[in-house]
Amino acid sequence: MKILVLNCGSSSIKYQLFDMVEKKCLVKGNVQKIGLLGTYIENENYKKVKIRFDKVISDYQKGIEEILSLITDPEYGAISDLNEIRAVGHRVVHGGEVFKDHTIIDNDVINMLENLSNLAPLHNPQNIRGIVSAQSVLPGVPQVAVFDTSFHQSMPSYSYMYPIPYAIYKKDKVRRYGFHGTSHYFVSQRAYEEFGIDKYNSKVITCHLGNGSSITAVLNGQSVDTSMGMTPVEGLMMGTRVGDLDAGALLYIMTAENLNLTEINNLINKQSGLLGISGISFDMREIHAAIKNGGDRAKLAYDMFIYRVRKYIGAYSAVMNGLDALIFTGGIGENDWDVRRDVCKGFDYLGLKFDEAKNDGLRAVQEQLSTPDSKVKVITIPTNEELVIADETYRLVSNG
Repeated sequence: MKILVLNCGSSSIKYQLFDMVEKKCLVKGNVQKIGLLGTYIENENYKKVKIRFDKVISDYQKGIEEILSLITDPEYGAISDLNEIRAVGHRVVHGGEVFKDHTIIDNDVINMLENLSNLAPLHNPQNIRGIVSAQSVLPGVPQVAVFDTSFHQSMPSYSYMYPIPYAIYKKDKVRRYGFHGTSHYFVSQRAYEEFGIDKYNSKVITCHLGNGSSITAVLNGQSVDTSMGMTPVEGLMMGTRVGDLDAGALLYIMTAENLNLTEINNLINKQSGLLGISGISFDMREIHAAIKNGGDRAKLAYDMFIYRVRKYIGAYSAVMNGLDALIFTGGIGENDWDVRRDVCKGFDYLGLKFDEAKNDGLRAVQEQLSTPDSKVKVITIPTNEELVIADETYRLVSNG
């Protein structure tokens, strides 16, 4: 069975085609700047044949048509006929309280997703456009929605509730949902399978660190707390997102700077985090370079990032009454050995012993970074959210 995975962003489509028999990616790529100037497509197949070209693509349907053309191309693709695609799995950011599990898509599901768009106005509308476009170009092929929020549906109410008037929660569904669920699920499952951790008797913290970052407490295989909230703004300091911020301070900034709702939304989502503090970049690699050149604000941004990650790890260790494994993933977590080293400092009280020599220079590989006598296993695992989407799509379609 071949399954196509689509991840539709605000002006982009990331895609992968999987052979589910071998759990192998056959083709992957992305379409960028849809509906804008400078649209381009990047594609690579399992033979490592790559292509990048510019082309005017005005909407998602045309983008998906180009993707299908590439994956059936004799040179750049991997299949000869679109009939080989048995299902399409879509990343959908927000499932609200309606979707506790991933689901096969029908008209009722699309209507419910549209009703949830107010919870994720920057993400869900684009996800829906991708779904409708895929239905149009692949009629009769089952479509499946895989939700970022699904893994966190196991959080207890005292974890996901905000201390606001309960009537507002009931009416407007204002609560913590959490995100990056497919990533947290994937790396925790991989840890159980390959590092001798008992899924049903374990205390695991997963750190998805990238431009968007979140941390999850996974107790006996279930998410019991996570740093992102109703939106992906809450929690850790991120590339451009503010993370945890006093709500009173937010109101003060709006008044002092005379900002409207659009402007304050832009400030907390696109102007804050590493970029806002450093004044240089949201990219941790550029932060490191600036620190080497004596950049004080870059050093402050780095120190703040590390401190907040460590604070959440400490809090979640307390929530679970201990810690068996600490997992790093995401662009920073997988590739930045300085971040991993500095985050792991100061956890002697947990019995965590970090192997700095093993960690140094390690990028994008699965490896245990703690010493053999450490009471806490420190592991880096490259995430594969697309494979999770393909697996869940296969599961649902196979079950009818």
